[in-house]
Order: sequence, then C-alpha cells, then structure tokens
Amino acid sequence: MIELLKQQFSIDMPNEEKIHRLREFLQLTALKIIYDQGYFDNLAFVGGTALRFLFNLKRFSEDLDFSLINKEGYNFIQINSQLERGFKLYGLKVETKIKQDKTVQDTFLKFSGLLKDLGLSKLDEQKLSIKIEIDANPPRGWSMETTLISKIYMINLVHFDLSSLYATKLHACFFRKYTKGRDFYDLVWYIGKKVKPNFIFLNNAIRQTEGYNLHISENNFREFLLARLKKINFKIVRKDVERFLEDKNELKLLEFEVIKNSI
Repeated sequence: MIELLKQQFSIDMPNEEKIHRLREFLQLTALKIIYDQGYFDNLAFVGGTALRFLFNLKRFSEDLDFSLINKEGYNFIQINSQLERGFKLYGLKVETKIKQDKTVQDTFLKFSGLLKDLGLSKLDEQKLSIKIEIDANPPRGWSMETTLISKIYMINLVHFDLSSLYATKLHACFFRKYTKGRDFYDLVWYIGKKVKPNFIFLNNAIRQTEGYNLHISENNFREFLLARLKKINFKIVRKDVERFLEDKNELKLLEFEVIKNSI
C-alpha cells in the first residue's frame, strides 16, 4: 500500500499537495469499504468531496459527508468497525474516535506513522486524519442518483442529485454558525454551472434548523442570495479556502461584486 500511495505524488509536487493527495486516496479507500460492505443501501454521499469525486470540483477536501436515507439495518457503530477493519486489511494502521447523537454521527479516522513512512513528516506521532460525518436526520425533499466512478477504485456511488446537493450547500453557506470558505467556493461553482437548487429541500432544511420558512422560490432566489452574500466577510472566506485550491488564482472569484455579476 505504501508504494501505491507514493505513486500519487510527482517529483516536484509540494508537500501540501502531497498531503491533500494522500488524504484523497484515503477518502476513496473509505468510500470503497463503505461500498463493498453495502452501506450505500443506507447512505447518500453529499458535500464538497462528493462534488470533487463526482463532478471534478477543483478543490481538495478534508471530510466525507453522508445523509442517512434508509434507517433499516443501519448501524453506525458497525460502519465504524468495518472502516477500521477495512483499512487494516489494506495494511494501514488506523484508530477511530466516534461521536454520535440523534442528528449527527461522526468518526475521525487517524492514521499514525503514515506521514513519516511517506517522508512527509519526521515525527512518528504526527497523524493524518479524515472525518466521516453522517446526517442521521436529513430534511425531506431530496432526490437521489447513482453514479459509477473510476478513480483508483471503481465504485457505484449513491448520492443526492446536483439540485439537492446545491440546496445542502446553500443551507451550509447561510445557516452554518460560522463562515466556512470552502462552502462559498462551492457556491460559486454552482452559480457558474447555472444549477437550479431543489427549493423544496432547501426550505425544509431551513425550517428544520431555524424553525421558520423563508418560502424561497425561483422568483425570489436572486434576491435571497444577494441579501445573504452582502453579510459575508470574503476576506475570511478566501483565507479559509486558499490551502484547498488547486488554482490559487481562483481566489479572485471570491468577491461579492464578482459573484453578484454572475447570478
């Protein structure tokens, strides 16, 4: 496995990108384990990493996000155990730390010694982590698709369709308790693709977390977007997302006026 991991790097690749590529390999391996164990009967792949693997988004990511779409036979502890077992079968040392409640369940997969084995750290104790998060109580109204990908492994991924993924991203951008720059980079990507969000799903998500209904529709969507974007500190956005971008020049797109003229 170590030799296969080394093949993900080019000679002149910066260490920061090597770590991103390494984490991405581990993310794909986690998806492979989840797929092989049949857990896509219960889960839909969502979030920025889904955009990268399914639609070639040009930014790296740290987490794997899922929504629970079928509770029958679902067992989060079992999924965590199978991930730990699966990585060990691939020859990687991993430890997990789980947290679960009624709404969000997550596990941190921590790989010890891997960075040193690959020459990316001099410290034995430095660990590389990926987080897997499952929304165990998603709002209603999503639509699903299944897509076969071939990126190191061939995996048949169950995921929200692009319109529903856009709805989850809009909810994250404007109703998360803090500003996460990666969300707004993804938002610009959706705007550039002229995607129409799943308004039913978006309104249900807002009502679920905020307790009210904004009745967002195609008729008032631009007005909603501009009003919310005016409140965003894009300096914070750019600082947060910079290290995840393949092309740092894309930071220029993360300005209110640029986005406004694209909507």
